Amino acid sequence: MPSHLADAFADNTFVVTSELTPPKGTDLTALLQKAKELAPRINAFNLTDSHNARMSMAPIAAAHLLLDAGIEPILQMTSRDRNRIAQQSDLLAASALGIHNVVFMGGDPPTNGDHPDAKAVFDLPSIPLLAAARGLNSGHDLMGNELKGATDFCIGAVANPGADDQDKELDRLREKLDAGATFFQTQAVYDVEAFAHFSERANALGARLLAGIIPLRSPKMARFIDEKIPGINVPERLMARVDAATDSSATAVAIAAETIQALKGVINGVHIMAIGWEKHVPAILEAAQIEAA
Repeated sequence: MPSHLADAFADNTFVVTSELTPPKGTDLTALLQKAKELAPRINAFNLTDSHNARMSMAPIAAAHLLLDAGIEPILQMTSRDRNRIAQQSDLLAASALGIHNVVFMGGDPPTNGDHPDAKAVFDLPSIPLLAAARGLNSGHDLMGNELKGATDFCIGAVANPGADDQDKELDRLREKLDAGATFFQTQAVYDVEAFAHFSERANALGARLLAGIIPLRSPKMARFIDEKIPGINVPERLMARVDAATDSSATAVAIAAETIQALKGVINGVHIMAIGWEKHVPAILEAAQIEAA
């Protein structure tokens, strides 16, 4: 089936994407159940690529099974584990299986994961990888060889609006657009005012932004995100609110919903990274007054 995600962008629909992590094993029961429960609220789901460098099922299999269930997937592909031959080969396979959405990123180094002695590849950085996918859409491989059948990918990339050097980040965003990216999923956003400045400049370049949303489930989580993840700032007023919460779940839902509402006018949609908290996603979207997908 064609990319309904691309159609949603073309129609200026407020897009909602989320993430699912394939299992370390072959049992996809839990993943498929989460996808079916959330599908009425989500336009498409990222299938992560050995998230946090922890070996798991290849996302192409999970993405294909989502399609079989009538749910739109986004194939996540990192440059960490494959050279340019394997990257293009996997993209052709994904297209043949009916997968039409893909998002590219570098990926966490193997030393961060559960196979720390694995050799990192990083043959193609994200920008030439985007260009390779654009080439497949145009009917040729990275070396200019003609394909027997072109792909039709809606190509995505990532952006970090909280980067220390915003000018440099916007330069990279421009390069990713030039290389073929059509949408961007961002790092988690909590400082709406700071994000609005980035979004205004990104929109002027023609970028479609899906702002990252990670619910702040506890004070410990909020501090970890603020202190340990580069490019994310949790404002003190939100930190104090999480600290003072008597109902941590309700507070996390409220903060996420308020963030989405405040961002509505400056973004094309949101990318919700629930991280095991998927059951609360419908409540967040309902509180944010986001209609069903």
